[in-house]
Amino acid sequence: MSDDVPALELDGLTKTFNETRAADGVSLSVPRGAMLGLVGPNGAGKTTSLSMAVGLLRPDSGTARVLGADVWADPVSAKRLLGVLPDGLALPERLTGGELLDYWGRLRGLERGVVRARAEELLRVLELDGAEADSVLVAEYSTGMRKKIGLATALLHAPKVLVLDEPYEAVDPVSARVLTAILRRFTDGGGTVVVSSHVMALVEQLTDRVAVIARGRVLADGSLADVRGTDATLEDTFVRLVGAREVGKGELAWLSS
Repeated sequence: MSDDVPALELDGLTKTFNETRAADGVSLSVPRGAMLGLVGPNGAGKTTSLSMAVGLLRPDSGTARVLGADVWADPVSAKRLLGVLPDGLALPERLTGGELLDYWGRLRGLERGVVRARAEELLRVLELDGAEADSVLVAEYSTGMRKKIGLATALLHAPKVLVLDEPYEAVDPVSARVLTAILRRFTDGGGTVVVSSHVMALVEQLTDRVAVIARGRVLADGSLADVRGTDATLEDTFVRLVGAREVGKGELAWLSS
C-alpha cells in the first residue's frame, strides 16, 4: 500500500434527517500517524459524519475509506482496520468487563488466549481490574467506566485507525492522563486517531491536526498551527469561524439581585 494513501478519507458525505441537512458534503483527509481533533458546536454534524465514516450510518451520498478500503463497498476489510468508540455506545449490560472483552474478541475472530492476555492488560491499564471487578456488571459501571471499557473494545483487535467520539467525556483527570498516554503510544507506533471533543484546550494539548465543522460543513482543516494561527488560541479561531451569541447587558437581568 502506498504511503500516500490516507488513513481515513471522507469524500462528500451527505446526510439529511427530516429535511435538515446534518452533513453537507463533508470531505476530510487524515494522514497516517496523525491525531486529528474534530471540533464543532452542538448539532454541527460531528457525530453524524463520524458515524458515516465508520459504517454505522449509511450516507445519502459520498464515500468513506479506511487505508483505501471503502467502508460501504468493502465493509469487512475496512472494519478490520477500525477501532470505534461511538457516541452512546450500547453494551451488553449483564456481563462483567472481562466477559465483555472475551465476547468482543470472539466476535472479532481472535484466538482465545490472545483475547485473554490483551483483555487482562487493557483492564489493568484502564484501572478496571481488581478483585471486585470480576463481579461488577457493565450495568453498574459509571459513565466514565463505560467510556473506558468502550475504548478497550476499540483497541482489543489492534486496529490501525481509531475513531473516538467524545472519549474524555465524564472521565476523571487521572484516567484522562492514562487515556492520553495510550493514544500517544498508538500514534507513535504508526496508528491514526480521530477524536471529537468540545474542549478546545484538550484538543490543543492532544492533537497535531484539527478540523472545525459547523452546520454540516468543514470550515477549516489542517495542522493545528495552520488552523489556529500564531496569534490566537484554538477557541478564538473556533468562535471566529462558528460565531458566538453574546449575552446583552439587558438580558437575564432578573438573575441579578
